[in-house]
Amino acid sequence: MLFRQFGLAATLTATLALASPAQAVTEIQWWHAMTGPNNDVVVKLANDFNASQNDYKIIPSFKGSYADVLNAGIAAFRAGNAPGIMQVFEVGTATMMAAKGAVKPVSELMKEQGEAFDPKSYLPAITGYYSTSKGDMLSFPFNSSSMVMWVNLDALKKADIATPPKTWPEVFAAAKKLHATNPTCGFSSSWITWGLIEQFSAWHNVPIGTKANGLDGFDTELKFNSPLHVKHLQNLIDLQKDKTYDYSGRDSKSEAHVHPTRITLDRCIG
Repeated sequence: MLFRQFGLAATLTATLALASPAQAVTEIQWWHAMTGPNNDVVVKLANDFNASQNDYKIIPSFKGSYADVLNAGIAAFRAGNAPGIMQVFEVGTATMMAAKGAVKPVSELMKEQGEAFDPKSYLPAITGYYSTSKGDMLSFPFNSSSMVMWVNLDALKKADIATPPKTWPEVFAAAKKLHATNPTCGFSSSWITWGLIEQFSAWHNVPIGTKANGLDGFDTELKFNSPLHVKHLQNLIDLQKDKTYDYSGRDSKSEAHVHPTRITLDRCIG
């Protein structure tokens, strides 16, 4: 989503910098949370765009984690110095939707500028996640993470597990065998609520809230207490008792701990 300049209807927060006595270049701040190779992609996109014309200059700035970027953007908006473009995680969607006057949905921006947008250019799951129930895009899909499972093949072989598990019952069974052959936990996960609630619900086509999972209104009621959710969480609670499953922290804080385990659920940014 794009921040509006504080107190104005302008879409992009822009500052003017003199490129030459005869021409002014509009600088557009782009705040993001990408690191490593993903940061390289961000810088390349900005450099390629800047080299393609002389009227605008994109200035990418790494602002820390997704939460850090979101907080920094909110603070900058309140101070009247918001960036033109801000890249945050999907969890920030509700905050952006609620920030009336602070952001402009990308569907509105593209219509105003006469830019065509084909939602079919993206996977349906991506388009749907960042759209209203009417199909209007709230934010522009830039990168999307997928849940991945890491396994220690040597440990699986030692526990007499022929192939990596593919279903939750198979994961639970394999974790019990792994835990029996090694004092470490059988499996763990980072990004618990995202992977074991949200992604789990999506795969089973079970909503986690009313109002189209919150996209149709702010009076949403959470619904991840369905029989399926309760059963899944109870399984994890039961396995936690002897460390067959080991809860090791929220968001990415658990990654340093879970990677040495035998089966690990983690995220892959793409």
